[in-house]
Amino acid sequence: MKNKYNMVVILGPTASGKTRLAVRLAKDRGGEIISADSRQVYRGMDLGTGKDLLDYTIEGVTIPFHLVDIVEPTEEFHLFAYQRLFHRCFKDITARGALPVLVGGSGMYLEAVIRSYDLREVPENKDLRRELDNLDMDALAGRLQAIQPELHNKTDLLDRERLVRAIEIAEVTRVKRAQPADGMPDDNHLAFGPCPPISAPERLAPALRPLVIGVRWERTILRQRITDRLHARLQSGMVEEVAALHQRCVSWERLYHFGLEYRYISLYLQDLMSFDDMVKTLNTRIHQFAKRQDTWFRRMERLGVVIHWIPGDDYAALRSLVEDRLTG
Repeated sequence: MKNKYNMVVILGPTASGKTRLAVRLAKDRGGEIISADSRQVYRGMDLGTGKDLLDYTIEGVTIPFHLVDIVEPTEEFHLFAYQRLFHRCFKDITARGALPVLVGGSGMYLEAVIRSYDLREVPENKDLRRELDNLDMDALAGRLQAIQPELHNKTDLLDRERLVRAIEIAEVTRVKRAQPADGMPDDNHLAFGPCPPISAPERLAPALRPLVIGVRWERTILRQRITDRLHARLQSGMVEEVAALHQRCVSWERLYHFGLEYRYISLYLQDLMSFDDMVKTLNTRIHQFAKRQDTWFRRMERLGVVIHWIPGDDYAALRSLVEDRLTG
């Protein structure tokens, strides 16, 4: 069993306490954290994303963490860039003799790493973009859904730039569509935006052997944790955080695209919702989001990812599981 695994993954729904567990484990095992959160990459988006940077310090020791606060919220970030940067972090951490601990709840980011997606960048198609310039948003949305009726990322339909890019990718997918052996559709293996060139050594992805551990709470307890955390963050200044982002030239449309906290607080700040309606709606949407995360994790299991589940914040169970499999 020794050396069977070369990294630990700790996943779970929002408000499950997975980051604190990961930090404790990293301290005990001489590890470093790699975030797998699609919104924590953005600077200035702290309370709304649950960044909780203080969680990375335990017993006076600050655990190194990566892929947090790396781009501005006005910039695009995508799966291709995330996977490239993850591989770079993994190599650096292991070269230092430390244990990489991947933690997060963004299903696509986690799966791209765990299942080693073969991502390919799709270049811009200038001729297609000139053709699309003549179409309004409804026509663009119709074109995308005609090509890709199984579209799962509905946020692409809300922003013109993302919509055009999605059509560009879908057109390539339609030409090259083929069902891979593992059952994943090809469009999950394409890059969702431009990315800097990758040097030849970086194209060789490291051999990952992840020990995947899931954090699971009884449903009513998780619901209460979600609600309590929402109210705590509102009291800590989450509304002011969203207002400050808009003042930094992050458009309302862009904030809407970020979803959940940023979407509904921005609607409140535009006087399109009352404060009470905003809080009630946001609370409901976060609960629904947690359910979707669980659905994604179950799907990963059906696709062959072995997830070892631990109850709630049981660090002893986590530590025992890791010790048994990493050193047994």
